[in-house]
Amino acid sequence: MILKEHPVGTELAMNNASVEEEIDFSCEPYIGLEFDSSDDALKFYTSYANRTGFKVRIGQLYRSRTDGSVSSRRFVCSKEGYQLSSRTGCPAFIRVQINGSGKWVVDHFHEDHNHNLEIESENCTPTLQQKGATAINSLTEVPRRPRKKLLKEDNDELSCPVGIINFKRLRKEELEGQSMIEPFVGQEFSSPNEAYQFYHAYAAYLGFAIRIGQLFRSKNDGLITSRRFVCSKEGFQRPSRVGCGAYLRIKRQPSGKWVVDRLQKDHNHDLDSEKEGRAKSLPASNILTEEVDTGLVNGDLFRIDNYPVPRGVRQNHIKSDWYSVLLEYFQSRQAEDTGFFYAVEVDNSNCMSIFWADGRSRYSCSQFGDVLVIDTSYRKSIYLVPFATFVGVNHHKQPVLLGCALIADESEESFTWLFQTWLRAMSGRQPLSVIADQDIAIQRAIAKVFPVTHHRFSLWQIKAKEQENMGMMGSGFTTDYEKCVYQSQTVDEFDTTWNALLNKYGLKDNAWLKEMYEKRASWAPLYLKGTFFAGIPMNESLDSFFGALLNAQTPLMEFISRYERGLERRREQERKEDFNTSNFQPYLQTKEPVEEQCRRLYTLAVFKVFQKELLQCYSYLGFKIYAEGGLSRYLVRRGGNDVEKHVVTFSASNLSISCSCQMFEYEGVLCRHALRLFQILELREVPSRYILHRWTRNAEEGVFPDIESWSSSQELKNLMLWSLRETASKYVDAGATSIEKYKLAYEILREGGRKLCWHR
Repeated sequence: MILKEHPVGTELAMNNASVEEEIDFSCEPYIGLEFDSSDDALKFYTSYANRTGFKVRIGQLYRSRTDGSVSSRRFVCSKEGYQLSSRTGCPAFIRVQINGSGKWVVDHFHEDHNHNLEIESENCTPTLQQKGATAINSLTEVPRRPRKKLLKEDNDELSCPVGIINFKRLRKEELEGQSMIEPFVGQEFSSPNEAYQFYHAYAAYLGFAIRIGQLFRSKNDGLITSRRFVCSKEGFQRPSRVGCGAYLRIKRQPSGKWVVDRLQKDHNHDLDSEKEGRAKSLPASNILTEEVDTGLVNGDLFRIDNYPVPRGVRQNHIKSDWYSVLLEYFQSRQAEDTGFFYAVEVDNSNCMSIFWADGRSRYSCSQFGDVLVIDTSYRKSIYLVPFATFVGVNHHKQPVLLGCALIADESEESFTWLFQTWLRAMSGRQPLSVIADQDIAIQRAIAKVFPVTHHRFSLWQIKAKEQENMGMMGSGFTTDYEKCVYQSQTVDEFDTTWNALLNKYGLKDNAWLKEMYEKRASWAPLYLKGTFFAGIPMNESLDSFFGALLNAQTPLMEFISRYERGLERRREQERKEDFNTSNFQPYLQTKEPVEEQCRRLYTLAVFKVFQKELLQCYSYLGFKIYAEGGLSRYLVRRGGNDVEKHVVTFSASNLSISCSCQMFEYEGVLCRHALRLFQILELREVPSRYILHRWTRNAEEGVFPDIESWSSSQELKNLMLWSLRETASKYVDAGATSIEKYKLAYEILREGGRKLCWHR
């Protein structure tokens, strides 16, 4: 609704408007009220809030499923939700929706509040609380009364806490004044905020944009030690990015100053030479909210999303409206699936992290929970939804879902609760190996909850640090580094080559290389190949389980439908592979009896791995190099290649075999070197200990050949429970398709009941 007149005390300056028309702030909200834009609706609601006695936050936005454009917006009372102690779960809100004519119409309005209102002076202009990631990007500027300062000010500038960046709009004259200074190594700043403001101004002057890159923390106390600001075209995650290498990194000094210690000015793309219009609003600080728990803030209060938060209170990146929607969904799923499990972490009476897993995921965990991939890839970019998945590898070498979570904050407490909840929801059996990020909070939580589990770092973090650090050391260092990491065959060889690398390039005191060496058991292939990881490659990043369907930007109203669609798509792929394995036989490539044996036992996907190794073994030669009693060792090398060789040890007393390549230990399938020795010794069958049950066709059919390996009777009982429940659910699904099948299924179950003596 647009009127020519406007209320006293309210003045709106419309940029680039030839005719000044103002919004009527004097009326009450009502369903059907129209606005030219969502910004106009927000200004109207904040004016109404100011007159009524409350403050406004920007709530959920909704997008069209056809073109992804914003179709509606929700503006809420600042006391909506329960994330902070000052909030009361107030239900008051207004929602506007765009119609066919392009107008924004109020379609929902809840007037009542559950707290006392404080009416301010009528001449005060509206006050709006903006959330970092959803700050308004508008051509309008509304005069606002000054806010109370929560931190001390020096020289009219808001002093920025160490490690926390304050974002403000730079005026064009500020840009022009700062742009004459070139960044240089050794340049000092009093805070990360000052460095960011400077680099932003420098970038705007030259004609490129910047993003916040990686931060690094101290291993000892978890405090931020350095920050990296990169060109907006760094990386390849989006089509607009071209892998630009330009960046500026600052490092915290003992004096408290921040110094530029690394700088790359060259870009691999054209810069915008136009200076007009460069003074743009800096990006919102949502990505930095993880830093509020570091204890770096001087003072009793600090600011996050413009809210005063008591020091020491944990933050929550999950919006309050997610809880009600997800809990309602969980309850409906429990009514359909008796195995459905969910849990909510509660801290100081506030809802925090959420975990859930359906019955199928819990059963899959009993079979394939030996390897666990904790995917928190939402942390790679600015995120709105901290969605994480627990993923395993099934007997078809496909990813299988073992649980989902929303993570409230990236603290040790959150991850510890999450891992403990996952363990409680599943069989209680600890995984052999976990692939997860290397952040100190995750490392500590894994060590606490999974003390016997081998933690392997996520490849994307390793590669990111390598890319950043090796770029300054030259191509020669990169070649020698990769040779050490990927070609070392023994621990002694790795240590010798590593030390030679440090001496050659004078890097004995390099902090990154020191940390990498200390944590080598969690990332170096040589140290990982002796642990079972179901063959998950060491040199490839894992794809997200849900692909592009779910990401950190998925809106709440689409989350559940996308989640179910993505889960069903994965499970349909699993059903297809089950069908193919049951109905098709792969061609035999040799006349070896072991090939026929493994074709009969393995799934199609795993048999292909075995068959490849079997075919390759013909290219190898074997020589006995040691024999004593029933124990013998053979040197197996590729014909004509002295470099590719391994030692295979064989014990005739119990038919045990091991190879220095450790493929069986890592993937659970015998290697070409061991199979070559089988041929030399004329062994016609693979011993049963080398046919892992998890890779067989009947891996999901309730056959447990390794019962003795279960450490407790409760774990075994859980395994039997999930196996029987999954089998029974198939009976139920099949029996409910028709009256005839129902009668047949019912009679089968009754007969089974008589044999189990149900009625005794």
